[in-house]
Amino acid sequence: MIGGVGPESTIDYYGSIIARYRKAKDDGSYPQFLINSINLRKGTDLITAGDLAGLTDYLVEEIKKLAVAGADFGLISANTPHLVFDEVQRRSPIPLISIVEATARVAQHMKLKRVGLFATRFTIAAKFYPKAFSNYGIEVVEPLPADQEFIHDKYMNELVNGMFLPATREALLGIVDKMVRDQQIEGIVLGGTELPLILREEGHNGIPFLNTTQIHVEAAVAEMLS
Repeated sequence: MIGGVGPESTIDYYGSIIARYRKAKDDGSYPQFLINSINLRKGTDLITAGDLAGLTDYLVEEIKKLAVAGADFGLISANTPHLVFDEVQRRSPIPLISIVEATARVAQHMKLKRVGLFATRFTIAAKFYPKAFSNYGIEVVEPLPADQEFIHDKYMNELVNGMFLPATREALLGIVDKMVRDQQIEGIVLGGTELPLILREEGHNGIPFLNTTQIHVEAAVAEMLS
């Protein structure tokens, strides 16, 4: 697993993989897996500079370290780096599990047709969620520009630093209510792996949250057990 992007959600992945694995196997065993915790700042600097080739090279080199260490498959424990996922996958020495594809399949299973997307500015701008979800007949709706900026600011300046403030949580839930009222969404994709750490419920006012961390974890554990 490529972790560290960001550190708080990497901890969540670690605990969740162990819990999910042990739930699936009742023999007291634990999963064996590797975590390469990379430099979040280097990744965000490359994205901010628009250096997607550099980001791709960086991720591929770090995935190669997992392969050399013996990994059979891998995942990137974050949403935003998936803006270069296709090229990273093409160059990766091991198969990779996409958080976006896994979430799209869950949304299809839930029979959702129109979902809102909470994510960083980078993820919103890259449009990889709408592209992937359209293959399943699902429309992805973005928050209004001011709300997008709020989510991005709180994500980068609070959540990735382990700050989960009640006022921020209430404001995020207010954006959910607004999107339900004005944009007729049927669910919210928590398209940043720190978001489930502040929006821990399964949903809000009848609107389900698609927890991309847990969806990714379930896909990874299923692969471990296959």
